[in-house]
Order: sequence, then structure tokens, then C-alpha cells
Amino acid sequence: MKKVTMKDVPISKAEMTGGLMTGTQVWRQPILDTGDSSNFNFAIVKFDAGSRNKFHKHSGDQILIVTEGTGKVVNDNESLTVTEGDIVLIPAQENHWHGAPDSTAMAHITITVAGSNTEQTEA
Repeated sequence: MKKVTMKDVPISKAEMTGGLMTGTQVWRQPILDTGDSSNFNFAIVKFDAGSRNKFHKHSGDQILIVTEGTGKVVNDNESLTVTEGDIVLIPAQENHWHGAPDSTAMAHITITVAGSNTEQTEA
């Protein structure tokens, strides 16, 4: 058993204009470190207004739980506007992006299958 107190978990804040991220700043707060669970990864990701990730795929399913703000989750066929309390399931290998590309910030919890790989699908 492991107890995590959110205020005690360090937040990684970095300019993420390269790699998988676009825009200005994205914060990542890993709640469970690698090795804490053999089944899943769990973190909180906060996007400044105008920031999002690029199209990508995961080798395992991903669950997003929006905890604040308004953002978007987009795949090859549809664009969803998401707000606090919305939950989105992204199946393995679905090409998608998520974040806060407009004028409001957004944060979500991300849960992925342990060992899942992420592949960027656009430059």
C-alpha cells in the first residue's frame, strides 16, 4: 500500500516547445513513479493556455480525467471540448492530441498502462 499526498509531490515545470509538446509551458506532476505499480502510470499534467501535445499514439489505452479549465482532445475524426469532470478513454493506437490550444488553461490526470510506449505521429 502507498499513500501519496498531492502537496508533497514535486511538479516539473518546463518550457516544452520541442519534442511532443507545442506552446509555452506544461507542468507534469508524477503521482506514482515507475515501479510503484505493475499495471499503470498516473500523473497530473497542466497546460498553459495555447499549449498542447502533438499528434501521438500510445501502445496501451489512456484515460484522461479533466480536473480544471477547458481544453480539447482531438483524434483523426473528431474534436472534443473537455472541461472539469470530463473523462476520456483513448484506445491503444488511436492517433490523438490533447491540451489547451485556445485561450484557457487546462489540467488533467493521465492514466496509462504500465510499459506503454508513446509514438509521435507528426513533426
